[in-house]
Amino acid sequence: MKILILCTGNSCRSQMAHGFLQSFDNRLEVYSAGTEASGELNRKAVEVMQQIGVDISGHTSDQVDQCLGTDWDYVITVCDQANEACPFFPGKVKTRLHVGFDDPSKATGSTEFIDSEYIRVRDEIKQSFLKLYNNTLKAEL
Repeated sequence: MKILILCTGNSCRSQMAHGFLQSFDNRLEVYSAGTEASGELNRKAVEVMQQIGVDISGHTSDQVDQCLGTDWDYVITVCDQANEACPFFPGKVKTRLHVGFDDPSKATGSTEFIDSEYIRVRDEIKQSFLKLYNNTLKAEL
């Protein structure tokens, strides 16, 4: 099963979702991309994922154009901006979903508050994608 996770910068939320899905089941072919890919991973995202044993440090931040022309079982947007930028995804897509999350890289305040925002969003992404995996994806494998 081929799954594409889309976000704007492909540096944080999509990378976390990518990492979680891969950790749930190695039969899933998971990719992530951005409508305006930053080209770099968010170091805080890498750090909070490592805290729970999911290593995304080897991922790359890729432009969505590289994913066009591929057949996808699922294309999932994880930020509202990417959902609006890609209301129609060219190519063969069996199922398109949107599961939006706050952008922790926009958090301001103390170091403790910013850290807590990354952890909160990470945990929300894990919960949402684990539910998707258990309730839908696993049965389709």
